[in-house]
Amino acid sequence: MIKRTDYFKQLDAFIDKPQVKILTGIRRCGKSSILLLLKAELIKKGITTEQIIHINLESFTFSELLTAPKLYQYVAEKIKDKKIYLLLDEIQEVEHWEKAINSFLVDFDVDIYLTGSNSHLLSSELATYLTGRYVEIPIYTLSFAEYLQFKTVYSKDKKQDNKSEFLSYLRLGGFPVIHTANYAAETAYKVIYDIYSSAILRDTVQRYKIRDIELLERVIKYVFDNIGNTFSGKNIADYFKSQQRKVDINTIYNYLHALAGAFILYQTARYDIKGKEILKTQEKFFLSDIGLLYATMGFKDRNISGILENIVFLELKHRKYNVFVGKFGDKEIDFVAEKQGKKIYVQVAYKIDSEATVQREFSTLLNIKDQYPKYVVTIDDFWKESVEGVKHLHIADFLLDENY
Repeated sequence: MIKRTDYFKQLDAFIDKPQVKILTGIRRCGKSSILLLLKAELIKKGITTEQIIHINLESFTFSELLTAPKLYQYVAEKIKDKKIYLLLDEIQEVEHWEKAINSFLVDFDVDIYLTGSNSHLLSSELATYLTGRYVEIPIYTLSFAEYLQFKTVYSKDKKQDNKSEFLSYLRLGGFPVIHTANYAAETAYKVIYDIYSSAILRDTVQRYKIRDIELLERVIKYVFDNIGNTFSGKNIADYFKSQQRKVDINTIYNYLHALAGAFILYQTARYDIKGKEILKTQEKFFLSDIGLLYATMGFKDRNISGILENIVFLELKHRKYNVFVGKFGDKEIDFVAEKQGKKIYVQVAYKIDSEATVQREFSTLLNIKDQYPKYVVTIDDFWKESVEGVKHLHIADFLLDENY
């Protein structure tokens, strides 16, 4: 297994600290592997195997531990009087799990690490029982830099230049499992579809008790078909109305909420750059991995601009930016990203192949008069110039650039 360094730096800072560490993300994004590697790291630091309790709650081996009292009893019998490092994988499988975790903190000397595949479960229950005593570490599918690392280790194919490699990444997405072997695209999409189906069934349908599966699938298709476009729940309801199907707008919002909870989607608000306020209408939704789009709907060239936006969005999230869609007057900026006093602006386009495209992609950024970095990111090298401080980068170079 490859040690995903960025996440280990975050975890290492909290080893032996009192906070509960929670790794969150869509199924098969690598949470369980990170937990296994953490176990090896703890042993390397001198922790004995008797001090580590590692339970995968999706394993049939531990099927009797799926209630808080049973889990508590099992762990309590193993703890005795020594300090324990408790690693619990897919904690949401345990009914009222948060009560058990709270009791462990009260009753024992424990350092706790959890993984979970539903953001709402981890936010609502934890807010009640563990306020101020947990830290969430979001885990994403492979970034482009991580993909290149996996390619070096696992692939028999000769590594090409970064821009050619990006085209492979573009077609396959970043689920780690498909980059640990030489999967053909068709086979990879079958693997991803199984991941998608599991996330839909277990983390969406069952979790939120959704009955109208056919409507949920229609909502998913609409969102997947509009990656990179701003829209609202009302837009979706109006679309269904045009198809002679009346749908309650609250149902639409509940489904979007459920899909975001399962980490299938990420919701991004709009930010008024002039007014310096977050707007409450016309969000954008992005996929947790573009492979989900191909596995469910195939690859459509007409979606390419939205797909590139999606990849840039995930890179910014991976780098721990708060990401917004920018509004500047009547113009849109694809991303305004902020963290710890830093800010960058990013426009994403497929190609710059005409003066009109240059004007469209650069002009809005040029009108923003602050000194924060501004980028136009594309998939071509035809236009290589920067314009009055606004940098143009090939998307592969942007994703690997360590200067923002």
